[in-house]
Amino acid sequence: MIAYSETVGRFVSDVSTGLIADIIEDGFHASFGQRTSIAEKRSWRNSLVALSNILNHPEIPDNMGVAVEFRLPKTSKRIDVILSGLCENEFPSVVIIELKQWSQAETTQLDGVVNTFVGGANRNVSHPSYQAWSYAQLIQDFAKVVEEASMRVSACAYLHNMASIGDLNNVHYERYTSKAPIFTGTEGYLLQQFILSKINSGDGCNAIDLLKNSEISPSKSLADALKSMLEEKEEFILLDEQKVVFEQCLEMSKFSSKKQVAIIRGGPGTGKSVLAINLLSRFIGRGMNARYITKNAAPRAVYEARLSGHMKKSRISSLFTGSGSFVNTSNNEYDVLIVDEAHRLNAKSGIFSNKGENQIMEIIQSSQFSIFFIDEHQRIHMKDIGKEETIVHYAEHLGAEIFYADLTSQFRCEGSDDYLSWIDSLFTTQKEVAKEPPKHHFDFQIFDQPEQLFSAIKEKNAAGHKSRVVAGYCWDWVSKKDPTKMDIVLQNGAFQAKWNLTEHGSLWIEREESISEVGCIHTCQGLELDYIGVIIGPDLIAIDGQFITDISKRSKSDASIKGIKKLMKESPDLAEEKGREIILNTYRTLLTRGMKGCYIHCVDPELAKYLSSI
Repeated sequence: MIAYSETVGRFVSDVSTGLIADIIEDGFHASFGQRTSIAEKRSWRNSLVALSNILNHPEIPDNMGVAVEFRLPKTSKRIDVILSGLCENEFPSVVIIELKQWSQAETTQLDGVVNTFVGGANRNVSHPSYQAWSYAQLIQDFAKVVEEASMRVSACAYLHNMASIGDLNNVHYERYTSKAPIFTGTEGYLLQQFILSKINSGDGCNAIDLLKNSEISPSKSLADALKSMLEEKEEFILLDEQKVVFEQCLEMSKFSSKKQVAIIRGGPGTGKSVLAINLLSRFIGRGMNARYITKNAAPRAVYEARLSGHMKKSRISSLFTGSGSFVNTSNNEYDVLIVDEAHRLNAKSGIFSNKGENQIMEIIQSSQFSIFFIDEHQRIHMKDIGKEETIVHYAEHLGAEIFYADLTSQFRCEGSDDYLSWIDSLFTTQKEVAKEPPKHHFDFQIFDQPEQLFSAIKEKNAAGHKSRVVAGYCWDWVSKKDPTKMDIVLQNGAFQAKWNLTEHGSLWIEREESISEVGCIHTCQGLELDYIGVIIGPDLIAIDGQFITDISKRSKSDASIKGIKKLMKESPDLAEEKGREIILNTYRTLLTRGMKGCYIHCVDPELAKYLSSI
């Protein structure tokens, strides 16, 4: 998607009229389905006037293409400007330009990270050259037309408000400035010469159109890339805040007499697990005693299966462990403990929940540096205690320094911010519902019949897109004891299915035969698929446009609600609140497992009607 695409001649004219920001705003809304802020319009106006002065030059071809706000494949990120034309060999050529309004910036000790005043405060951000280079790299990795058309992809940054390059060209950043040079407001001539060295003649936006319409290479799943990541191979380009958080955590891992705790907040698809594995790889590459921790067994089982045959089982088990493994460990026994899905941590450990005092405290106690990746809207169990305030409490109690960071960019659901925003507004405990349903790119469908949903998911899976069906835990697992019986019976018996087979355990998502089975939150949380089919059970219905939750509709064998009946007697209001939270968080989590699409069937027809209408 692109907000604006015209030739240089038309672009210069649109800027000269003073209407460029309004034109882009209209194009942005048409392409992305969103309105922009006053601040973003102001940014366009200021930066594009400066760029227009560069492009309004006799040597710059009048029919060179100009694209503004080009969405990167598979992400919610957008490239500020792309110029297009033909190189000297008559091959398509594009130049990515990252525009910055900074007036100053300072170096940091972190790789590819600088400090500057943005968002009302001085912050660590990715170096403009790193940002431009990483965007160019993503284009080359995912847009198939780059290879098919022998397209050249170059990148640079233009800081038009800066008079001097200063620290930004420090040798510390040479790895990135050599690939994506940086130009200041006094270096307009140099920027012109750089553009002309990459684009020899105009193409009337042809290369931009090729990129816009290019087939996109499939994304690697984290599980598929795990082996090479642990060998410190770069499988995922870290963008913007991901890069900053990664480098900050590496810096914090250096020797300190004081405990360190990092709390990394991020919703579904923001790259928490990718960051966690990247950090694990880098730490063990440095010879540090590091571990990756999840409460949910499913991700660990999948990762261990993918590493089987490449690494000794004992080594795998030592790297990937459960959250209850630190009851009896000594203080600072580990250099780094990385906790993925930290919202799933419990107080007690062990099969009978009778060991230890508090998993959060035990993890911080056991490690010099603890990293918690958390999304509080993914707590789906009565025992889940993973809250930011709880982590802070124990960190302060144990004398730790605390680092906070947020991951906001979307790398799942085809990078669809509008889909994730829509889901968040629906399936958090807030009652406000997004005014606009999901649009663009992400394949979202509601099916009236469960067999239609199943058929669609099977079709996607057969086409090579890993796809599975999951459901809210509203049906007893009767087939566990009697394999002849069916668990999920709908449409007066017209549709019947079984929960995942016992023998599959946490590896349900990996077994090919599981395409005919139904999984639940416990077998998919922390993992991702290409397409996810979700059956929303009778625990969630709609009445007069309001979500009504009923925890009593959950299966009596659902361990996630164990203790809810007792709580109902002791505190009915708290029990209702807790039950609602578990139900909504469960479906929010299920509905965000898909990278390419999500298909839904609602047991309640009114809920289906409501979701289709908003």
